[in-house]
Amino acid sequence: MIENYLLVFLVSMVPLLELRFSMPMAMAMDLPYLPALIVCVIGNMLPVPVIYLFARKVLLWGENKPVIGKVFRKFVAKGEAGGRKLAEKAGRGGLFLALMLFVGVPLPGTGAWTGTLAASFLDMGWKSTSAAVSLGVVMAGVIMALGSSGLFAVLGF
Repeated sequence: MIENYLLVFLVSMVPLLELRFSMPMAMAMDLPYLPALIVCVIGNMLPVPVIYLFARKVLLWGENKPVIGKVFRKFVAKGEAGGRKLAEKAGRGGLFLALMLFVGVPLPGTGAWTGTLAASFLDMGWKSTSAAVSLGVVMAGVIMALGSSGLFAVLGF
């Protein structure tokens, strides 16, 4: 059983998959809901400080390099676009809530990785970023667990 928890933990850290994939995976493995949610949330949150502190700097450094520049520019553009989109939707003072919902609504490209990168491009503070992303990750985990357990199907969604 520990191998299953380790697997969902590691999958939670992978960009694009994150807990949007690992939580349904945990439910398919019949792991208990609460421990699986905790493991998936911790795994999804583990890369957040590294992304916040270093990703933007590394991307900006690499965008003018000959071999890697094109890929880095793509990620810089995605981070800046995500930041602008969040800022536009948030209006004045609503950036925390916008970031939390951006991360928490389990759609492709809206996870902790993208949200943290967007927040770093917006120069959102570390405390606000980590709190909003954490709440969003928990929200996405609950939504994915409920969806994976068939609750939405029972309700007619």
